Amino acid sequence: MTSTHTRQVQANGLTFTVDEAGEGDHVALFLHGFPESRYSWRSQLSCLADLGWRAVAPDLRGYGETDRPKLRSDYRLPHLVADTAALFDVLGARKRLLIAHDWGALIAWAFALERALPLDGVVIMNVPHPVVFQEVLKSSAAQRRRSWYAAFFQLPWLPELMLRANGAGAIGQAFSGMAIDKSRFPEAVLDHYRQNALKPGALTAMINYYRANLNELNRWSRGDCPSIEVPTLMLWGEEDAALGIELTEGYEGLVKDFTLSRLPGVSHWVQQEAPEAVNERMGAWLKSRALAP
Repeated sequence: MTSTHTRQVQANGLTFTVDEAGEGDHVALFLHGFPESRYSWRSQLSCLADLGWRAVAPDLRGYGETDRPKLRSDYRLPHLVADTAALFDVLGARKRLLIAHDWGALIAWAFALERALPLDGVVIMNVPHPVVFQEVLKSSAAQRRRSWYAAFFQLPWLPELMLRANGAGAIGQAFSGMAIDKSRFPEAVLDHYRQNALKPGALTAMINYYRANLNELNRWSRGDCPSIEVPTLMLWGEEDAALGIELTEGYEGLVKDFTLSRLPGVSHWVQQEAPEAVNERMGAWLKSRALAP
């Protein structure tokens, strides 16, 4: 398997720390979610490099060892999309693949909707299209209950206080508590995420993704939303405690070439909990779309 190395790159006025495997100008960019880091893609980078891609996973702005802007508004979705475009540019990408989970997947959806740069493919993990999410949120009391934490994160200072308590114990519990196969989250993995959250200013930066984007996802509706023309694979762990399985339906007219692959018995943390299945299905789809150069 191709080896992975860590380095820093300058993009959109920030210093990003990235893990990278492979070489060339066919760039697969991996975007993590909350409360993760580039480490969440540890089982995927070599897989994509072996398929011919230069696989790059950054700590997103505010996370891990990447710069942490101070203002809440610095975490609005347009800035996150601009970060992604700038990373592709600084990496010299001629072909572009976005692979994304959780908040990273929201960025990927927005990137594809706004056509920030031409893409060759998108792989989404356990986050729905913004239009589908808004429709289900309005119609489903169960999904509103599942999404309670997003409202809690709008409060000042209290979310940081609770998440920081007991050595960021709640951060570790977010993984081990939701996971179905808890053996995939040994103490060393949980400690990585706890230590990331305890870095000065990190929790506020991470929660600012929710605070700064309360209304950002409302700007698309089914009637006026542009169709995504890029081939799109959605991988979905069926035992997601935060996002219901109904969010995988209703993509007609929103994504032209849409493939859904559901993973039974797998939680929200799909690429970490079921890396073998994720890599196998992702690889097969890439080959089927001539995206394994």
